Amino acid sequence: MGTVRMGEIEVSKRTGEELVARGLGSCIGLALIDRSSGVAGMAHIVLPESGGHAPSSEPGKFADTGVPALIAQMQQAGAVPRRLDAVMAGGARMFALGEMDIGARNAEAVKAGLTRAGLRLRAADTGGNRGRTLRLTVGEFEVTVKEAGGEPVTLLDAGQGSAFKRQVARA
Repeated sequence: MGTVRMGEIEVSKRTGEELVARGLGSCIGLALIDRSSGVAGMAHIVLPESGGHAPSSEPGKFADTGVPALIAQMQQAGAVPRRLDAVMAGGARMFALGEMDIGARNAEAVKAGLTRAGLRLRAADTGGNRGRTLRLTVGEFEVTVKEAGGEPVTLLDAGQGSAFKRQVARA
């Protein structure tokens, strides 16, 4: 199992391998899938903007640099950007800190990065105030999300492909 820690990016073509981003509070787990090439990838994005200072040791830390870095790593593994399905989860408001809602800012920054890259978000589970785990099974291309204390929910199903869509924004 490939655990994708904060700021990390993982890309795989190994059928049956699971890419998992745990502890997604205000962070965003972004999964990209190219079914034709068999390439799947995930980034664990922590903050919306790098301010031009993205650390090379954590290419997925910021949305503005992490989204293009994930796409580039997937291309290197044989993926074609126009075929990518995007799924994201996280972006919760974990603490009441006035107007500063990092989770919502992260979600918007990831969406903006996908739009800049010409990708469409196929499914999302964002917002609320509970942590999540995002899990992607390579080869089967099933993406599930599990809220803390909850049951897993399928966001993208292997049999339904990109036709399956779930958009959740919790208050």
